[in-house]
Amino acid sequence: MLPKTITYKGYNGLQISATAQGPADGFPVLLAHGGGQTRHAWAKTLDELADAGFRATAIDMRGHGESEWASEGGYDMSDFAGDLASVAGKLSRPPALIGASLGGLAGLIAAGELAPQKFASLTLVDIAPKMEVAGVSRVVEFMQAYADDGFSSHEEASQVISKYMPDRKKKDAPRNLARYLRARDNGRFYWHWDPQFIRQVSEARERSEQSYEEASEKFSVAAEKLTLPVHLVRGGTSDMVSQDAVRHFQTLVPKAAFTDIADAGHMVVGDRNDVFCEAIIGFLNLTHKRHFNP
Repeated sequence: MLPKTITYKGYNGLQISATAQGPADGFPVLLAHGGGQTRHAWAKTLDELADAGFRATAIDMRGHGESEWASEGGYDMSDFAGDLASVAGKLSRPPALIGASLGGLAGLIAAGELAPQKFASLTLVDIAPKMEVAGVSRVVEFMQAYADDGFSSHEEASQVISKYMPDRKKKDAPRNLARYLRARDNGRFYWHWDPQFIRQVSEARERSEQSYEEASEKFSVAAEKLTLPVHLVRGGTSDMVSQDAVRHFQTLVPKAAFTDIADAGHMVVGDRNDVFCEAIIGFLNLTHKRHFNP
């Protein structure tokens, strides 16, 4: 069950790169990463899902990895949600959607409002409608910091990541960063994502502190409209999703399953992928078991 690279047409025909793994007739699972990541963040998760009998497909979100960059202004949440709906519609049946951070927010809009009929379930990975301002700011500021100037080497990028996530084991060795950095003619290395993406996020954030409240309300409305099975996974030490945010989400989606993963921060998959996979596979087996062994 070796991984297979696929290209899909997303919203408005934008090219979306993906990796699929697992038996062709397995129940489909669609995975959407967080801002600044790529589909490779799910590599070990794809292995586990494939071994469990699922057909798992991880995409590069628009403007990330090997997916096409959007035209100016093409990074609204509705654009990301449209990509998820487009890809889901091309799978063998409505997939179980797993979204981390940005991917989860896009999933809320896609499964709650845009195209609920195209998804079988939704798992949100350390993201909820009510986000901690400090956590959001930390992520956005990190992404902004080197967007324009880049790095002199992979080693410098590795050191920057270590300072950003000091509690994580040093998994991002220089040789592993090739997938996340792009060399330019000036000899410097830049993150793989479209700089316009983070500029658009930053501009919305800087316009007004009310933007957080407006965004929270927008995602809360979408969450209340969810009619499919939902699973919220939180990193136990997350600075993005507080316990209060979990309680708020549970008032919006009372039947949602919830898993709190100890010793994991916002980057749940990278911190405790073993526990994470056990949790999501358990939920998927329970929720979609009627589709197995037809």
